[in-house]
Amino acid sequence: MKKITLAASLCFTLISQAQTKRPDNWFNLDATKDNVNGVSTEKTYEELLKGKKSTTIIVGVLDSGVDYMHEDLKGIMWTNPGEIAGNGIDDDKNGYIDDIHGWNFIGNKDGRNIEKDNLELTRVYKDLNTKYNGKSESDLKTKAEKKEFKYYQIVKADYDKEVAEGEAQTNQYKFIRDAVAGVVEKIKKEKGVEKVTVDDLKKFDAKEQKDKQGKAIAVAQASAGMDPQELISQLDEALASMDGSRLDVNLDTRSIVGDNYNDINEKYYGNADCKGPGAFHGTHVAGIIAASRKNNLGMDGVADNVRIMSVRCVPDGDERDKDIANAIRYAVDNGAVILNMSFGKKYSPGKKAVDDAVKYAESKGVLLIHAAGNASEDIDEITHYPCKKLENGKIPSNFMDIGALSWKSNDEMAAPFSNYGKKTVDLFAPGVDIHSTVPEGLYKDASGTSMAAPVVAGVAAVLKSYYPELTPKQIIKILNKSSIKTYKDMKVIKPGTKDEMIKFKELSKTGGTVNLYEAVKMAQGMVKVKG
Repeated sequence: MKKITLAASLCFTLISQAQTKRPDNWFNLDATKDNVNGVSTEKTYEELLKGKKSTTIIVGVLDSGVDYMHEDLKGIMWTNPGEIAGNGIDDDKNGYIDDIHGWNFIGNKDGRNIEKDNLELTRVYKDLNTKYNGKSESDLKTKAEKKEFKYYQIVKADYDKEVAEGEAQTNQYKFIRDAVAGVVEKIKKEKGVEKVTVDDLKKFDAKEQKDKQGKAIAVAQASAGMDPQELISQLDEALASMDGSRLDVNLDTRSIVGDNYNDINEKYYGNADCKGPGAFHGTHVAGIIAASRKNNLGMDGVADNVRIMSVRCVPDGDERDKDIANAIRYAVDNGAVILNMSFGKKYSPGKKAVDDAVKYAESKGVLLIHAAGNASEDIDEITHYPCKKLENGKIPSNFMDIGALSWKSNDEMAAPFSNYGKKTVDLFAPGVDIHSTVPEGLYKDASGTSMAAPVVAGVAAVLKSYYPELTPKQIIKILNKSSIKTYKDMKVIKPGTKDEMIKFKELSKTGGTVNLYEAVKMAQGMVKVKG
């Protein structure tokens, strides 16, 4: 599930109200020099990597699709050297026809694609509800049935809760949207203007309670740099995404793909449209990792010598385990050495297939960077899939979970939406108001652990590019050990609470924030010692 989503990002903004203005490129800046919690990208290139040679590496973006013609991405996209574009032939015999920049596992051979899907929770609930709706434990005979019935009760309670929360969130957003739009329209009418300014909003005499609330929200966001009309537009987008499809038990998108969904081992399905519809999320992620640093356009990614492979496997809704397993294997088999996985969900009926793919990536020396999730939960206690812990209880040596960091070096340092975990989350990285590429040549801000993970993937890509002999295990060790611990003992607001305080070090294994400068210094030392 693409858990930044506009709703999550916008909700954070609305809750925090007006925010301190920060540079668009803040995630690449330096804490000491620029007073933001960036990863010191620019400082690293200027002081440690200038004049050094690097190796071009491939980073797989397993996501919603990437706009490979974006002005800041087209020069850094992976191009399959063994494939001839558009000839309808599997030239390199890898099983995938015309996979020029990657592959799409959520489309069919005729070019139709899935954009929206329901949650895995919805799919699990539907299957169990068909069997147990209207029944009680006394109706069941076997131990297996009774055990599954108890699981059904847990799933049903979770589903009912999601339905109620979804309705409440929709109503909240609709109220805010209507309140802000009402104020804007009244000001336009009273003043005879087309564009409403912050000054206009502040001077507006709101008499009705709804107008007062709309004015307060609009003023706060306008003061933080968001035009009132843009706020209304974002609220409209958020409401459009809350169309109920994620909880619709009757939604069956899989018929579009045309695979045998029950055959978990089936690999060769989908199409070559690795952009697809709804590519906002994957395009944003790709830009953070490696948007061109040499073209003086838009923004700069973290890594400077990377090729992005787009593997489309995440719809607007929950990804399916079969697609994720195949996406991992496809990326590994076609040369990716780092995979960014900015997705996750609460249920994983096909966990074994994903675990096997993770182990396959481990056997091939491929590093997996995974977003910790945006539910403000302790994922030591509540599993966020895919997860480090395999079915056999082992922890793979190539898997990292990343929490989201604000630019602020105060008690708001941990993003309020970020999942956390003293045992599970490795470290935190910039994930609030990250400015990056989006489809059709545009750039926008987005927030989420989905943004934090590609920051780390970019840092890891720099290490692998300049020090190609490093293994995933060594890179993880470097990233964790070199992470900045300055704030580990500082008390921050615990994600998901209004004012509960917790030491920052309790939110992750390291208590640290990723830093490219320190990571490169450590890599240099490790390689020298090794040599």
